[in-house]
Amino acid sequence: MNSISVLHIELFQAGKNTSDFYFNTMKNHLVVGHRHIEKPHRHDFYAAVLFTGGRGVHEIDFQKYEVSEGSLFFLSPGQIHSWELSEDIEGYIFFCSQEFYEMHYVNQKLRNFPFFGSVSFPRQLQLSPSELKKNISLFQELGKEHLSKNNIMKDGLILSLMSQIFINATRLFSKDFDTMASSAGLSYFKHYQDFENLIELHFAEQKSIAYYASLLGISSKHLNRIVQTVVQKTATEVITERIVLEAKRMLMYLDESLVEIAFRLGYEEYSYFVRVFRKSSGMTPTQFMRKYKA
Repeated sequence: MNSISVLHIELFQAGKNTSDFYFNTMKNHLVVGHRHIEKPHRHDFYAAVLFTGGRGVHEIDFQKYEVSEGSLFFLSPGQIHSWELSEDIEGYIFFCSQEFYEMHYVNQKLRNFPFFGSVSFPRQLQLSPSELKKNISLFQELGKEHLSKNNIMKDGLILSLMSQIFINATRLFSKDFDTMASSAGLSYFKHYQDFENLIELHFAEQKSIAYYASLLGISSKHLNRIVQTVVQKTATEVITERIVLEAKRMLMYLDESLVEIAFRLGYEEYSYFVRVFRKSSGMTPTQFMRKYKA
């Protein structure tokens, strides 16, 4: 089996007692975690990465992003990622478990932030010089607090700084999606999150827009309007992309035939599955395996 490893926070903690939060500079992180992160891998935690220097490529769920000064990335549990970075890379990284963040907030959930709540949402934010300066300050303050000893309400300040980073990023993302800034836009995004949550539960069995629209209590036409507004795609494209993403993950870490994988994803005709996969990804399942298992 060609397995994609799932990494846990404690792998990076070097004997520390806590396994709920981790912070490091990129240079130190690459040294500490080298044996774990040199190949494509997944996390069971949420992560944010800010690059302040150097260049490279960051691949998240088989989509490549250019890394440069001011690149800010967000990763959710289960996503497969890897990177190729220059020797002069600089920046900061932190992880947190869902429990660490959400046990302190009654109403705020990590999935409420669009970059954590949607697999279709962009994973990279390219910061302007002024926004980069602001985020460097927040990341540095976060690292300073993490290293502090016996500070009163230490976790509270760490959580506050993380929330500032997440909220600032959400506001910057929303500038690219004007409707998200309005109450109507927020309502659309909530409906879109509900749609994606239903896809997570049913994508292997149900692939029709009408099915999901019915569960949401809205028309297929209105569901398409919501999806087009939030992610500039059709509802069918979102459903198909989620299926193909799962197919790619299965091709990478399951020792099963292509026909078996197609069947598990609800396709009785393998040839039809291949057409869907190729239309969405630009390559056949076999070509994908050759590229990523090389």
